[in-house]
Parts: sequence; C-alpha cells; structure tokens
Amino acid sequence: MRMTDSSPVDPAAALVIDVWCELQCPDCRTALDDVRALRARYGDRAELRLRHFPLEKHKHAFAAAQAAEEALAQGKGWEYVEAVLGRVEELDRKGEPFLVEVAGELGLDAEEFDTALVDGRHILIVDADQAEGKAIGVTGTPTYVVDGERLDGGKSQDGLRERVEEIADRALA
Repeated sequence: MRMTDSSPVDPAAALVIDVWCELQCPDCRTALDDVRALRARYGDRAELRLRHFPLEKHKHAFAAAQAAEEALAQGKGWEYVEAVLGRVEELDRKGEPFLVEVAGELGLDAEEFDTALVDGRHILIVDADQAEGKAIGVTGTPTYVVDGERLDGGKSQDGLRERVEEIADRALA
C-alpha cells in the first residue's frame, strides 16, 4: 500500500509523481505548498504518492512514517502528513506521543495509532520505501521522481516545482 492522494486516478492514463518525504524534515514542510499546487494542477491526471525516506538524523522520523501509514489505513493519510509536517518542531520535542496526539485531533482512532506504533505493523512498508529510495539514489528529502527523473529538493527547492511540472506536462502531453 502506498500513500496516495484520495482522488480517483485512471491507472492507464495516470502519471505517477513519487514524493520521497520525511515527516520530521523542515524542507519537506516547505515543500507542502508545492505538493498542494501539484495536486491542484494535475487532479486526476496524476497520482501523487508519498514515499517514506526517514533520515537517521531525525530520531522520530521512522515512527512518523509508520504513523502516516496508520493514518492512511484509517482514511486520512495526506491530512495526517500535512498536520505533522506543519508542526515538525513539536515532533522534535514530544516524539511519539505527539504522533498519537495529532491522530486524536484529526478524529482518528488514537488508541489504534498507539498500538500500531508498538506492534510495528507498518514497518515493512517503511523499510521497503527506504530501500527502494536508496536503490534509486535518494539521499535526502524531499526528492521527487517524475516519469523516471529524480529531482532532489533536499539540496535546493528553488525552481523545483517548475521542473516537476515541466517533466509532468511533457509526460502527459
């Protein structure tokens, strides 16, 4: 299961835009506006998929990735991701209790979140994303992969959305 936008996408016509992200990453928070703009621009012509790439330097990132998968399982994946990214400083300070707190704020089953973080039911998804990211050369977040082209936003986000749109427009033409 991949975290995708909830809008229906025609698999035959869809362009997939993978967004390699980490929920404790300030650069990923900055990239939220780009992600929103891409979703608005392409609607059902493109599928934006959140791919997990927790970085070792952020000690709560792996748990946050698992929490995002639990939010997806409960029907509010992107909403949860945006809520956590919008408050990365709180995640830094509070850790896993903050992840459960945000779930409750969004009306999700916070108790189930807590259980999911303890039992590790989403670890394999996060591990698989991270392994795939490493295999294709992802080194930081955010990184986009559009029509086979990797764009690293972890180094600089200047002009990044424009480059994503240029590739996507060409692929959808």
